[in-house]
Amino acid sequence: MKKVAIIGAGLAGSEAALVLARKGTQVTLFEARPHKMTPAHTSDMPAELVCSNSFKSQEVPSGHGQLKAELTLLGSPLLSIARQNAVPAGAALAVDREKFAACVNDAILREPGISFDRKECTGIPDGFDYCIIAAGPLASEGLCAFLTNEFSATSLNFYDAIAPIIAADSINYSIAFFASRWEDGEGDYLNCPFNEDEYRTFFNALTEADKVVARKFENEKFFEACLPVEEIASRGYQSLAFGPLRPVGIDDPRTGRWPYAICQLRKETLGGESFNMVGFQTRLTIPEQKRIFRMIPGLENAEFLRYGSIHRNTYIDSPSLLADDLSLKKRPSLFIAGQLCGNEGYTESIATGHLAALFVNNRFENKPLSVPPPVSALGALLNHVTHSPEKPFTPSNVHFGLFPPLELQGRKKIGKKEKKELLCKRATDAFKQWKDALIV
Repeated sequence: MKKVAIIGAGLAGSEAALVLARKGTQVTLFEARPHKMTPAHTSDMPAELVCSNSFKSQEVPSGHGQLKAELTLLGSPLLSIARQNAVPAGAALAVDREKFAACVNDAILREPGISFDRKECTGIPDGFDYCIIAAGPLASEGLCAFLTNEFSATSLNFYDAIAPIIAADSINYSIAFFASRWEDGEGDYLNCPFNEDEYRTFFNALTEADKVVARKFENEKFFEACLPVEEIASRGYQSLAFGPLRPVGIDDPRTGRWPYAICQLRKETLGGESFNMVGFQTRLTIPEQKRIFRMIPGLENAEFLRYGSIHRNTYIDSPSLLADDLSLKKRPSLFIAGQLCGNEGYTESIATGHLAALFVNNRFENKPLSVPPPVSALGALLNHVTHSPEKPFTPSNVHFGLFPPLELQGRKKIGKKEKKELLCKRATDAFKQWKDALIV
């Protein structure tokens, strides 16, 4: 009987477990929670989303949209569940995170090929043909020590900050208004507009605010795609107004003009009982969050259902340690997936979890290794994780910068829109050929 252990019931682990079980493999899914909680998780549910409730854009052409399109072609279980629990978010795929986790939990419990074992693993369990470690960026110290000691893995730490969630009935709707960028009528985002004086006051308070002090064992390193709002502010007066608070394409109905800056809120639940502060990841202390975020127009009486926080993210130096199929070079029966292998983002974690499951299944069926083409989103992400030349290695979301350049066949210049369209068409064509050749 084919038996696989999967350590970690996050997005990557849950995806891998469902993919393998549906292919006839007996899977034991290990999860330390609730016996050992992390600084960021609040429940014992699998696939709990601890940062944002957004899986980012579904639109093509975009890197995130292309990755979702490819996972859809593969029949990704978690992406399907996400869409079943979607909340309005414009072009983005955002979910009711509690319902999403509950549905993933139900899918795992209903699958006869999966045994759910709630205990911490500080090494590789005995009695399995293969093991996938998908413990996520908050892997326990015991498991990290095992990886470091056994395989000389270099653990790199950086901060990943969580945005606050606000009760809908505490928002001042005489100021805040619904709209999406460049769209007429009511949109999916709730917008809190600043005039210049309000922005200046907010900016000054933010740059002078008290912040949570890093613990001794943590290095203060930030992931550029998920910077705390106060870190962005420290880079200059206009950094927020041209960044997460950019007002472009949104008219304030009170003035008929673009505000000086704008804070956007996205529905956290389908019913709209709560909202997530878009781009407001933070390491401010809780008293400072109460004081400063209530300076945002429309949030003067905000009730915080969850405050922002920070936690350590851990990942291995995967290009030096992993083979092309996400297995460890020194121990081919052991695979690494999810953020621990150096991808960033929810959809990306699902992607590496799905790929690890396919690679394990290939081993069982004695098939030669077949990786997605590097021009596809899945292939570009996998190539970054296993072959990135960066020193030190840096985790990444999927983006067009990871894709090989286009061959323009003598053309010297091409527009951005056409370039993205051509990249996605090339990716889709190559990916479909790979999938057709791969019996999945």
